[in-house]
Amino acid sequence: MIARLASLLVIAWALGFAAFGVSLPGPLEGATTDAIVVPTGGAGRIDRGLELMAARQAKRMLVTGVGSGVRPRDLAATYRKSARLFRCCVDLGTDAVDTRSNAEETARWLRGHRYRTVRLVTADWHLPRARMELAAVMGRDAVILGDGVPGEPRVGTLVNEYNKLLLRWVALRVGIGG
Repeated sequence: MIARLASLLVIAWALGFAAFGVSLPGPLEGATTDAIVVPTGGAGRIDRGLELMAARQAKRMLVTGVGSGVRPRDLAATYRKSARLFRCCVDLGTDAVDTRSNAEETARWLRGHRYRTVRLVTADWHLPRARMELAAVMGRDAVILGDGVPGEPRVGTLVNEYNKLLLRWVALRVGIGG
């Protein structure tokens, strides 16, 4: 009996993991939002956000999870963009240290600006959990569109992210940390 249950759980996990792996979200095209939010931590994320800002796909962008000593002009120089763009339209959030605190920092920022639509730009493999965390904090206060930056994560990274996604989903459903 226990062996059958364990086998069913392993099969369910494997099928879920396969679905997760083949359904990673890609870049979102043609959707203008009030804001763009980019959690730090992966290649291509800030580049994608800045590309969208240059295309006038949002009014303002938050880069969440930035180190406390980083200044807008530092990022402007790093990404070879106008310091004017960073002064007018890009905010740096320094309070977040993980996906959950990225969501909390983002929610405060969105509410402070009274933004109702947001494009969340992060790695394709990270997007499902990041979106779930932000939706848990925002509730119905905002429409969250996902914009996945394509990556080439290792299988171990995907397994780790899928397990985190499952654990947070369960935790949110039972009311832990929500």
